[in-house]
Amino acid sequence: MITDETSPQDFVNDRKGNFSHILGWGIDANVKNDPTYPIKKRNNDEHKGYTWDRPALQEETVEILKSVERPNITAVYGTSKPPKGISGLIRRFAYKYSESSYGRWLPLIVADRVDMVEGVFEDFAKGHVPNIAKEVGLKSEWKYNKQGFLIKAAAGIIITGVIITLLSSEKKPKRIDV
Repeated sequence: MITDETSPQDFVNDRKGNFSHILGWGIDANVKNDPTYPIKKRNNDEHKGYTWDRPALQEETVEILKSVERPNITAVYGTSKPPKGISGLIRRFAYKYSESSYGRWLPLIVADRVDMVEGVFEDFAKGHVPNIAKEVGLKSEWKYNKQGFLIKAAAGIIITGVIITLLSSEKKPKRIDV
């Protein structure tokens, strides 16, 4: 298995076999047929793998979410926005699943949307009123996609109206007269 802890032996092709029956097999065996000839200085050591001194790992100063497929963290990772709040809870949940799973990617998409809303609340908490219309690009949407803008606006108004209607319609409990 190739991990961050690799050695040249991990890259050695030790499959011995005659593959000459495959059309084009060994086409690069002739040095003069190599597209890099004569610039590249060839030697047979290049087939033994690559060796390097592993650089120092990035320091962990915040919580790092790690894939379940990896035994350790990657050499470099982003720390500009560590998981926090409700979006962080959703991200921690998502990282319990495989990278090929909907259980991983759908919650991460939801977490991004929740993080956006949390950011608006953080702006208000700091005394900054965000210009949401500008941030979501409504001016350019109106300029370049008027039909799409109007459809989205109508859908938003209808959905908001339905929600307000459902929330404001109080069901009065039936009175029982004795």
